[in-house]
Amino acid sequence: MSNRAVFATKFGAIAATVGSSVGLGNIWRFPYEAGIHGGGAFLLCYMLCVFLLGVPVLCAEFCMGRGTRSNVFGAYLKLSPKGKWHLSGYIGIIASFLIISFYSVVAGWTLEYCISSITGQLDFSNTAAGHGQFLSLTTGWRPVVWTVIFMLCNFGVLSAGVTKGIEKMSNILMPILFLLLIAFCINSASLPGFREGISFLFSPDFSQITPSVLLGALGQAFFSMSLGLGCMMTYASYFNDKTRLGRTAVISSVLDASVAILAGIIIFPAVFSFGLSPQAGPTLVFEVMPHIFMQLPGGLIWSTLFFLLLFIASITSTISMSEISISFFCDEKKMSRRKSTLLSSVIAMAGALLCALSFGPLKDFTIAGLTFFDLFDYVSSNICLPIGGFICALFVGWFADTKFISDQFTDFGLYRFPMLAPLRFALRYICPVAIFLIFLNSLGLI
Repeated sequence: MSNRAVFATKFGAIAATVGSSVGLGNIWRFPYEAGIHGGGAFLLCYMLCVFLLGVPVLCAEFCMGRGTRSNVFGAYLKLSPKGKWHLSGYIGIIASFLIISFYSVVAGWTLEYCISSITGQLDFSNTAAGHGQFLSLTTGWRPVVWTVIFMLCNFGVLSAGVTKGIEKMSNILMPILFLLLIAFCINSASLPGFREGISFLFSPDFSQITPSVLLGALGQAFFSMSLGLGCMMTYASYFNDKTRLGRTAVISSVLDASVAILAGIIIFPAVFSFGLSPQAGPTLVFEVMPHIFMQLPGGLIWSTLFFLLLFIASITSTISMSEISISFFCDEKKMSRRKSTLLSSVIAMAGALLCALSFGPLKDFTIAGLTFFDLFDYVSSNICLPIGGFICALFVGWFADTKFISDQFTDFGLYRFPMLAPLRFALRYICPVAIFLIFLNSLGLI
């Protein structure tokens, strides 16, 4: 489209892309996955998966998005007008709504924790008190209020558009996020358990590398990079013609993995310093870390900054997920940006309210034994994302025109791209098999 919005700068394109992939998956999920799966062994497998699986699929999404200047539905339709590939675009659109719905509830928790830290209302003087406060902050009607506040923040950025909204927000928030991460790492270096925590994270015990650890690392790499949704395809459609796709994919992947590693450097030394377990699971961030902060000098300040960090990571991710449907409504339904943003936000808000209420009035309402929160999480993460990523890898690896792919990565012959053959090989053979294994593992079949 000739009038399609374009990121104004290279930094803005990278900041937006990294902001899309960096989220709670890096700062919340990675530490507890690493803690459960042995630390260094998991990290080694994770890094291998980022480059063997993540980078090729990211390149595939970039190629389709920038090459067609279209949304996830329209990209498949333009590249294969006589096929049915475009129907897979609906998977990404549906998944984006499901993820925003439950993700916004957790993001609302981070916002409430941040405010509660500022006002001195957090009581994590001991683990029992911390667990009780977590339940009081995340059950009943309170999650509804904070979910709505978070969704309104999300809408505010999206309504400003691609350049003035998404790019401007990313240019401001991503540097802040990395500065906060560095500040926390410096603080971790002063803790008595720093050496033990670093050893746990960076000293792999190869005997702990099991099929379960490998599959966990595959899943973490895939989901933390926002692959399979169409986020990256949509953002790539806003890249300008001078954006080097291969280089941008590698830089984005490295920065995304760096955030996960920095989160580990922050959390594990703190955990070992106070004699707590790195295998605390999902409660590691919301119960264990506040308890640790309360024992540090200036604990409320550190706690406030930590949950501000989580909030920033959350909103940059939900912005990109929202853009999937907004771009679809604009391109395919010929709706204005304002109407598309409003419609997308209303649909997401409805789902988010159901998920928030599943911790209160709707907690006993289940479908197949799952609350709305758990159901939306399961369907999107375990079914939609693997299928979307699998289809993208197959399409670019086997069916997309070779010249089209080459033109995108060489800027129509202006630059050399020696990794084109290895990329096509990975997309044909390595990625589909890996994603299929993730799919089977997520369904509990292996």
